[in-house]
Amino acid sequence: MNSNILSSIIAKKSQGQKSFAVLVDPDKASGRQIVDLVALAVEAGVDYLFVGGSLVVSNHLDEVVQQIKKECDMPVVLFPGSPNQISRYADALLYLSLISGRNAELLIGQHVISAPMVRQSGLEIMSTGYMVIDGGAPTTVSYISNANPIPADKNEIAVCTAMAGEMLGMKLIYMDAGSGAKKPVSEQMIEAVSKQISIPLIVGGGITSPEQAYRDCRAGADLIVVGNAIEKDPMLIREMSEAIHKSPTLTTGH
Repeated sequence: MNSNILSSIIAKKSQGQKSFAVLVDPDKASGRQIVDLVALAVEAGVDYLFVGGSLVVSNHLDEVVQQIKKECDMPVVLFPGSPNQISRYADALLYLSLISGRNAELLIGQHVISAPMVRQSGLEIMSTGYMVIDGGAPTTVSYISNANPIPADKNEIAVCTAMAGEMLGMKLIYMDAGSGAKKPVSEQMIEAVSKQISIPLIVGGGITSPEQAYRDCRAGADLIVVGNAIEKDPMLIREMSEAIHKSPTLTTGH
């Protein structure tokens, strides 16, 4: 199954259009919640549904993806805590390489082991340079990865890391402050990174208001991912979607 979701993300970036993804954690989502959440997402014009979590201990990833697909035609993209968190029922997989850390297992090691299964899944594989940014609180991903996040005030480290990821052939850069972050990735860091790469920039973690989502898009984020805030208040979806889709981009020169 190859639905060319990456091409759609790139096309939207080239046209200056911003995208919105709602993150569904299989460990937290139940049947009725999924139905209601998907209905709200469809009504709000959400672009993508990301499915995944740092651990996924519930073992019903397939079930969650299948239920989402039953409820809507929206692209379902796996956002895995490890490369072997695969469901062939999804449309695409963010194949994450933790380029902000120095743990070889999450840079390439786990990928070597999971590659045959990933290839056989039939999913569209989107190689993604994953950058964990300090969000002011310990996160599951920083604990599991045993890697320090990029300091929130070190824009130059983030810029050089993203540039290296692009030059190594990554198709997307994902800056994540982590689930439940006390503070999101700063607009200054988003703008600095966005100016130096030509591939789409995904930003998530700690985005709790439509105003913050709007400012992040204006700073240069191409795709905003929100999970935790929507788990607490699903009605935020409509306001988030409106803010993201109407946001302009700062003039940048690549």
